[in-house]
Amino acid sequence: MSAQAKFNRDEVIEKAKNLYWEKGYHATSMRNLQDVVDMRPGSIYAAFGNKDNLFKEALNRYAQQGAANLANSIAQEKTVLDGLKRFIRSVTICSKGTAYSKDAAPSGMCMVVKTIGELTQNDSPELLSYATSILERVEASFVKAFEQAIDNGEISSDKDPAELARYFQIQLIGLRTYAQVSHDTAAVDQYIDGIFETLL
Repeated sequence: MSAQAKFNRDEVIEKAKNLYWEKGYHATSMRNLQDVVDMRPGSIYAAFGNKDNLFKEALNRYAQQGAANLANSIAQEKTVLDGLKRFIRSVTICSKGTAYSKDAAPSGMCMVVKTIGELTQNDSPELLSYATSILERVEASFVKAFEQAIDNGEISSDKDPAELARYFQIQLIGLRTYAQVSHDTAAVDQYIDGIFETLL
């Protein structure tokens, strides 16, 4: 059997995603990728074109998993707001051993936010733009969630779903960073309750 026959694209993207998430784009070398995905440079280039394209696919995988987590969180609760609360808890103070727990995740920070913080217009304008567009799509998914919450009567119709989504996004980014640094789950849980009190 050839090495190419053993190639599993999904597995490679998943492994690359976790590596990039942990180390960041610049700190991840081709040698790192080789070792983690168990492919030679020529095979990586043949499959993905270059390191940047693999990074984009890794970002997409991360975004897809986050979108699935959001949808599942909302589906498991009786209200949209409770679903959003489940979601924000899952990425900050979730149970050990789950896919989004601090122990399982390569980094406590959002991979997209971490990427945007690392890249600049000078060194990687295309990748920076790509990551920013993903963050915008995430915010758009929050807008839809808040529109649904307003339609359900969970939030006053006077509220602007776009403003609520922006506020939620900002709080989520900050809270994930705080949770990573402080490890104070009780405080994080309290702040989450405060976020939803403000939303109402």
